[in-house]
Amino acid sequence: MSQAGMVGFSSSESIHFSSGPVTATGRQEVRCAVRFPLALPVVLSTGEKDAAGETRNVSASGVLFALDKALKAGLDVRFSIRMPRETLGSTQDVVVHCKGRVVRCSSSHDENLAAATIDEYRFAEH
Repeated sequence: MSQAGMVGFSSSESIHFSSGPVTATGRQEVRCAVRFPLALPVVLSTGEKDAAGETRNVSASGVLFALDKALKAGLDVRFSIRMPRETLGSTQDVVVHCKGRVVRCSSSHDENLAAATIDEYRFAEH
């Protein structure tokens, strides 16, 4: 590619993504956001059914959930997360209402995991 095709980047600049583990399909995961290991109660709503559980990790672009029900990839979901004030360093908890979609699911033993994107979010008003 010519330098004209590299709009906004000099030849010495580059973008770095952190690589995650290899998935079950053999693809390397690429993560663009830092993940925080937080176990917070949550209920996911798909419009047809709800699934209760807790978060395993949270990032700006998505969440990994451990749920009481198996979900299917591709489902649109809504969920709210109460972020503890101690975690945020604020004077009160912050509730975030999110819309997203399930992008990956797995089940093992008695655990159902679902990874979802956060496509839209808004902070609850106090």
